[in-house]
Amino acid sequence: MMARKKEEDFVAIKNRTAGYSTIQSFFWMGYAGIMGFVSLYLLHAGFDNAQVGLLIAAAGLLSALLQPVVAAYADRPGSIPLKWLIVLAGGLNLVCALVMGVAGQNKYIAGGCYGMCMVLLQLSTPLVNSLGIATVNGGEKMNFSLARGFGSLGYGVAVYGIGVLTRRYGAPAVPVCIGAGLVGLLLSTADYRKTANPPRQEKPAAGTRSGFLGRYPRFCCLLVGLVLIFISHAVLNSFTYQIVLDRGGDSQSMGTAMALASLIELPVMFLFGWMMQKVRCDLWFRISGLFFLLKTLGTWLCTDMAGFYAVQLFQMGGFALITVSSVFYVNSIMAPGDAVKGQACYTMTMTLGNVLGAMAAGQILDTLGVQPMLLAATLCALLGAGIMLLCTQKVT
Repeated sequence: MMARKKEEDFVAIKNRTAGYSTIQSFFWMGYAGIMGFVSLYLLHAGFDNAQVGLLIAAAGLLSALLQPVVAAYADRPGSIPLKWLIVLAGGLNLVCALVMGVAGQNKYIAGGCYGMCMVLLQLSTPLVNSLGIATVNGGEKMNFSLARGFGSLGYGVAVYGIGVLTRRYGAPAVPVCIGAGLVGLLLSTADYRKTANPPRQEKPAAGTRSGFLGRYPRFCCLLVGLVLIFISHAVLNSFTYQIVLDRGGDSQSMGTAMALASLIELPVMFLFGWMMQKVRCDLWFRISGLFFLLKTLGTWLCTDMAGFYAVQLFQMGGFALITVSSVFYVNSIMAPGDAVKGQACYTMTMTLGNVLGAMAAGQILDTLGVQPMLLAATLCALLGAGIMLLCTQKVT
């Protein structure tokens, strides 16, 4: 009887990890198409660099305004289960991708639909992460970091494939690839066995302050540093195409560099559970800020595609490390009833970083060029890493 029980537990572990890994893989495939090739697609549609930056910023601002509303609803007892919120956002995103595929020749339709894709994508990010944490907090066994590693693997496969396809077929291949990733996301999420949100049990907050900002003052200071970190990240990600062209590459070179970066993430993603047994997650979180600085600095200093490829090595300690460590760190310092709000606040820093980074970088790029843009990004990363070192609290 005990042997059978252990076998059933093993099946449950396998099913949860495999199912959630599939969700992560398809989500990040869609992310690769939407955010990875935004400049290439919009420049082809007739936008200039400044307009691309403004559209990214507008989409980010709208999603930043909506994220607290969606998070507050998701944290409310009796709300729609997280998986169905993800399916709803993914379905709307798929409609936008289909419209782009059919009527993308019109600049304004292409821009409007692409902007909506970015909004829905950024709204979905904390929901996808919270679905995994909710599974664990609800008593299920699931390896979150391993599943997130498959997300990076999916991203790497997607960006390389899209890079090859855009070189052969041009920018119209982008919405087709986005749609393919979204179809996979819808099917895998709808099939996910975790159908209900876990019961929310509020643990008492320290002191007499009842507001979110009052309960987590140090976390709120940390958010400022994260915004600066993600400004630098947004510059490198949203304007990768322009940076690659300046270094002598093309769209396929861009896809190769992005695939390399995502594949380099895999060791950290797959091994983070073991890494947390050796070093606390708050220390890994601090270290990630330093690697963001190194990557931005290296991108500014490199002069050709060989150097640009080499700089992608810092992705392992930067984006890969902060992606997994932040989920565990935020979950560790938040009361259960604040879990989704905490993840949403973290995602908002990415969103605001995209807003500010895209607006500023687009203007600097059109007026001064690639190098001044990268210098500004490096200074932001330096300030952000410093704030992360000071404001990240110890997790016991």
